[in-house]
Amino acid sequence: MQQASVLIISDDTEFARTVVARWHAERHLPEITLLTSDVWHSESLCGHDLVIVGPVRQRKATAILSSISGRPGAAAIFVTGDEAEGHQAREEHPHLLMIPMQDGWMGTLILVSNEALRRVEAVNRAQRAERMAMECQRQATLGRYMLEMRPSVNNALTSVLGNADLLLLEPGRIVGESREQIRTIHSMTLRLNEIMQRFSSLVSEMRRDEKDSQGETEELAYGIPRRSSE
Repeated sequence: MQQASVLIISDDTEFARTVVARWHAERHLPEITLLTSDVWHSESLCGHDLVIVGPVRQRKATAILSSISGRPGAAAIFVTGDEAEGHQAREEHPHLLMIPMQDGWMGTLILVSNEALRRVEAVNRAQRAERMAMECQRQATLGRYMLEMRPSVNNALTSVLGNADLLLLEPGRIVGESREQIRTIHSMTLRLNEIMQRFSSLVSEMRRDEKDSQGETEELAYGIPRRSSE
């Protein structure tokens, strides 16, 4: 599993120091980046699985939270000790996770952060699985097309190879460079034919493995004895 990446934005050095120290006591420590509101910019969010916004200078929180809300996939937590600021942020960003700085807030922050990181990892795994499924589907489509076209390709190769053989059997009609070109066509056709034969062997092997796997599944599930291949 790839190490999670957390960005902490705060102008309160004690807040950042406390969060980092508390996280060091956890079993899974993410990669943590610290920024103040002075050096923060919207591109700072890129590449981070979770953004934690702590106490920042006046009016800076609004811009930071608005930028975070503009990124649908971003997981973010806003920690504030200002009740009015928290109320305003909740109204403007209802989907934002918010933790008031009250008794036990640090434990709540770590708990919520770990859960948010698990959700991000689950979403990433699902997206990777979806991409792999789409790639497998594309390859399966290509494989089916090759299976359907295999007879036509074999017929075309047989025709080219046969005509090249006939031309090479009449040395008097073709001489010099043309004869060498026909030899090249003959050689390349043989190579293509070999590739198609390997493809056919691979298809047969895959079908045999699939049949054996299905037989094993039926035997385990229903107690059906496997037929001997002899």
